[in-house]
Amino acid sequence: MKKSSQPSFILSITPIIALLITLIGIIIAKGADTAQNYSYLILLGVAILSLTLSVLFYPQPIKKILEGIKKSASQILPAIPILIFIATVSATWMLSGVVPTLIDYGLSFINPQFFLFIACIVCSVISVLSGSSWSTIATIGIAFQGIGHVMGYSDGWIAGAIISGAYFGDKVSPLSDTTVLASSSCKVELFTHIKYLMLTSSPAIILALLIYTCVGFFSSTNDVSQSLDVITALQSSFNITPLTLIIPAVTGILIAMRVKTYITLAISSLLGLIGIFAFQPQIIDMIGYTSSWSDIFIMCADILFTETTLSTGNELLDSLVSTGGVAGMMPTIYLVLCAMIFGGTLIGTGMLNAITQTFTYKIISLRQTVSATVGSGLFLNCCTGDQYLSLILGGNLYRNLYIKNGLEPRLLSRTLEDSISVTSVLIPWNSCGVTQSTVLGVATLTYLPYCIFNIASPLLSLLFAWFGYKIRILKN
Repeated sequence: MKKSSQPSFILSITPIIALLITLIGIIIAKGADTAQNYSYLILLGVAILSLTLSVLFYPQPIKKILEGIKKSASQILPAIPILIFIATVSATWMLSGVVPTLIDYGLSFINPQFFLFIACIVCSVISVLSGSSWSTIATIGIAFQGIGHVMGYSDGWIAGAIISGAYFGDKVSPLSDTTVLASSSCKVELFTHIKYLMLTSSPAIILALLIYTCVGFFSSTNDVSQSLDVITALQSSFNITPLTLIIPAVTGILIAMRVKTYITLAISSLLGLIGIFAFQPQIIDMIGYTSSWSDIFIMCADILFTETTLSTGNELLDSLVSTGGVAGMMPTIYLVLCAMIFGGTLIGTGMLNAITQTFTYKIISLRQTVSATVGSGLFLNCCTGDQYLSLILGGNLYRNLYIKNGLEPRLLSRTLEDSISVTSVLIPWNSCGVTQSTVLGVATLTYLPYCIFNIASPLLSLLFAWFGYKIRILKN
């Protein structure tokens, strides 16, 4: 058989089809909640399949394949230390009383009917101010997950409201790295990009808030006695005091000062450790350590790196306040690395380029261009496993096509955000999907149907393109 120097579309799409078929088979056989447990094996398997097909039908230089993996790694590897620090923040903020205090206040003052609405709004505001959906979900998001769980909401609805709010705020914040990346990769001024982005983002978040409000009124929440039982158990196990909120306040200041994310999270973890001794000294006894210096160092290491469980006398609360540390984050890290390898092999073997070129072939009209961009955005998120790499590739892929078809660059930057930035969290093996799933303790496919904003954004992009709303054609 004659070897081809370039992969065909059919051959290039084969690993993607294999991935989807295998994933669907696992969902049918074992359920959506378990799909993520097998994702890393599937990703490694289809990466091997990609390399095998490349060797058999269109051999590429090893250097080129390594360059593809390097390109993927340059975008994904910087997320690893952030994932580690997110795990340590989650553990220390729980045991220092930050999250228990927020849960206590939330159960005491939030009307259960408006819980989803409030969770979405608060996460939106914090993400706008911080420019980071990851930091928002890893801090206040965890508290809201605990509050909603006690109130009786399903995990999917709670996570959906948190994620919708956090990703809306991240998307329209001038401090967001993805927002800056999307605008710069398309050569659009930042605030021009954000203003145009609001045309689709505003109705998407309004729709989400309306649905969350309606769900709140029609949901059967737990009776007050169960919340009171949890509050009683919280107050008997933790010192509930507003002083613990000094820790998130300092974190907020660091974020406002634009301190690097991993440094901010590292300082937050350290403050959380100090907070255990300052605000919750009884926790040291509860987890079985003494106050000797040797025990203190061992305890701190255990809290940061291993699972910690507490016995509060309330089974529901026990499940909320247990922490996994870095060990609990390791499956997520493995999955992110496997996604990096898969994305790198698709880039290095030329398969990704062959597929995306097919998407753009003979695209002329406005509707075709935007539809192809949305489809490519979702596809790139699935292939690369990383929203940053997808934004860069999407910008490079479509920039000239938009110019050729007389479409404004701001339309491209907005469509990329609508189809990439906010949908990355909906894909089980994408770095965003695996991170938020691990942080909130809810499987990606479980919360996916309830992320109203994230689902509505690409649909509104398509709808606006279909009717040509607020879209200027630069040339015929």
